[in-house]
Amino acid sequence: MSKSLRGGEAPPLEATRVETRGIDLVGDEERHGRARDLFSVWAAPNVSVLNFTVGATLTLLLGLEIWQALLVIVASQLLWIFPGIIAVSGPAAGTSGSVIQRAIYGIRGNRIVIAFFGWFISGVFLALNWVASSFMGAELMVRWGFPNHTAALVIVSIVVSAITVLVAVYGHGMIIRAYGYITIALAIVFILVTLFVGPSLDWGFTQPEPLSGLPLWSSITIGFAILASTPLSYSNSADLARYLPRSTKPSSIILATSLGGAIPSILFVGVGALLGSAVSADDVSLGIEYVLLDMLPVWLGPLFVLAVIVNTVALNGMTTYTASMALQSIGIPIKRVPSAVVIGVLGTIFTMVLVLSTSLLGAVNLMLQFLLIISAPTMAVYAADIILRRNRYDGIELFDERPGAPFWYHAGYGWTGLTAAVAGGIASALFISTDLWTGPLAVSVGHLDLSAPAGMLVSAIWYVIGFRITRRSVAS
Repeated sequence: MSKSLRGGEAPPLEATRVETRGIDLVGDEERHGRARDLFSVWAAPNVSVLNFTVGATLTLLLGLEIWQALLVIVASQLLWIFPGIIAVSGPAAGTSGSVIQRAIYGIRGNRIVIAFFGWFISGVFLALNWVASSFMGAELMVRWGFPNHTAALVIVSIVVSAITVLVAVYGHGMIIRAYGYITIALAIVFILVTLFVGPSLDWGFTQPEPLSGLPLWSSITIGFAILASTPLSYSNSADLARYLPRSTKPSSIILATSLGGAIPSILFVGVGALLGSAVSADDVSLGIEYVLLDMLPVWLGPLFVLAVIVNTVALNGMTTYTASMALQSIGIPIKRVPSAVVIGVLGTIFTMVLVLSTSLLGAVNLMLQFLLIISAPTMAVYAADIILRRNRYDGIELFDERPGAPFWYHAGYGWTGLTAAVAGGIASALFISTDLWTGPLAVSVGHLDLSAPAGMLVSAIWYVIGFRITRRSVAS
């Protein structure tokens, strides 16, 4: 195995040292860590103010009762099992998920999928999360006397973006070492916020006009779609697990990843649902963060804003880190560190557009629903491939890009995977229900948003059937 594949010249991973390895294979002698380290890697990004915002949507805008909202929250977060399944492919292959998916889409086909989902969509997600911290940071600056709100938005966005890129540059070592402490600090601040806003919540809340029948199920399915988009977007989980020893139990990886994402999401989206029952739509037209700042004591407000910014850095630092490898996997001759900078610049540009032209609540809900058209099918296909192959991936074969190589397939395209993803995306689009556009099948079933289950089921079934047919034809 060549050093270029193994990355044998890469320095040891330390929190204070820049990680130079990109998609190169991680040798067995360089494997380290425990599966439980992944819990904080996924918990830190999900102790988020966006959980409050999305939770408020369920009761404030969708009209669900508290108990209905809580059931939707728990059901949607069960989908964290999928990032857990995806994560096990990292130690098995010893490389990035953006490379592992060559086994699904082929050498050339994978470049198309990763170029869009692993790179462009990553930039969109960076912006979506930077928007939250930008709004809050700018609001605090204005309250402290800064004269121009727009300038404050730009300043906060640029500063947070720069710190985020720095985390991505230092890479895996910093993420593993620092995120445990970040998780504890964020949990303390968010729990304090919950305790202080608790007396203001209407614990006996009921909707003035309770929903029933199709309107109720429409709200339930739309809420599920919004919440499902978060766990289904993390197809990068293999990147964070790839340094684990090959002998690490897959069940431990799945458990640590799934619980790390699900526990804080269930807790703080639930708090958001309660917040939605105690405020008006006008109060949160620009985002629930403004309401929260008014409900907190003077000393806790700045801590909360700082926690939101730290959470944003944690989430986007991880996203930028994995997206920097996506650029390499599609064949662009760029090292990982400058690649991370390019991703950061892209996300910053998207952030500038969002913070200057839209509200946080509207941006979050609309973006999360539409991203399901891409994330749900690709996540389902990736998980199906892992199960069908029994998580057996040959890292050397994944890097063989010659015609006739194991993953060259038909002229470089894995049509089974590509058509499965497209079919799932079409199914999701047909069943999506948003204020901007509703799919014809969603209309026919009373505006139920079945985009997530439709996209996942269609793509997974299509891929399983195609995979088995292809295997049988090759064997004969």
